[in-house]
Amino acid sequence: MSTADFTIVDTPIGPFTALADADGTVLASGWTDDAENLRQLIHPRLRPAELRQRDSLGAISTAIIDYHRGDLTAIDAVPVHQHSGEFLLHAWEVLRKVPAGDPITYTEFAAISGRPNATRAAANACARNAAALFVPCHRVLRIGGALGGFRWGLDVKRWLLSHES
Repeated sequence: MSTADFTIVDTPIGPFTALADADGTVLASGWTDDAENLRQLIHPRLRPAELRQRDSLGAISTAIIDYHRGDLTAIDAVPVHQHSGEFLLHAWEVLRKVPAGDPITYTEFAAISGRPNATRAAANACARNAAALFVPCHRVLRIGGALGGFRWGLDVKRWLLSHES
């Protein structure tokens, strides 16, 4: 029976929860205080059976705080582990390379992920991303600059994009 640790960090846009495995790798995260909801977003092969709350997750907590305070690269080195098919895993790695302050469209995301005709698949990669912030799906917009969707709400996405610009 596996256990993941989680912590809840207060941010300017509400509580942010991160779940991590024993190695300090993020399994899921987002602007919520509901760790169980986040646990359910984790692929069944990686999903921990139990959760244990901690005051801090060390480097993960520091990165969350530093990012929200303005160090936009603080999240870049935090390891993330998600599980899915080859395209989604690759697309999530591509997302981690999209620089803060330089959002891309879903069409551009599909192209740089190696499937230029798969805009819907690219959007699906964003929708299925369990590790928000660390895999910055908020940096993908619709053509024309419309926000598109975001699991944590468009107000949060708007704040993040403004924070990064």
